[in-house]
Parts: sequence; structure tokens; C-alpha cells
Amino acid sequence: MKLPYAVYILLCDDGTYYTGFSKNIDNRIKAHQNGEVKYTKSRLPVTLVNLFFFENKQKAYDFERYLKSGSGIAFRNKRFV
Repeated sequence: MKLPYAVYILLCDDGTYYTGFSKNIDNRIKAHQNGEVKYTKSRLPVTLVNLFFFENKQKAYDFERYLKSGSGIAFRNKRFV
């Protein structure tokens, strides 16, 4: 069974991290690599650091929002990067 929703963490060339959510992860990563995403456009190349799959859209969205919060950034830095 393929889980449809993904939360991902990218490492940008300038050392910053980008956290995102997508239903089609392959297309979304390609969009980042092609410079189609505003935040990462000037920070290419990007490297996929972590990828998390979810069956439930709301849980994936909530996890992405958490990783963008203050405590979520600390958790990301300690556990995932």
C-alpha cells in the first residue's frame, strides 16, 4: 500500500532547510530542482534530507506545521538533520 501524503525536509545550498507537504512527492521535488518554488529557487541545488509518508492528509499537514514551529525546528535539528 502506497501512502499518498508526504512531508519532506530539503537542505538548501545556503545551509537552510525547507519543510514541505505534498500529495505527489516526485513532481514536487522536480519543481524544487527546476527552480519553480519561490523559497528554494535562489538556494539551488537542494538535497532531500528526510521524507515521511502518511495515510491521513490532516496528520501529514499537522506534522508539517509542527516541523515549522519553534519546538518543531528544534526537534528537526536534533532528530532528523
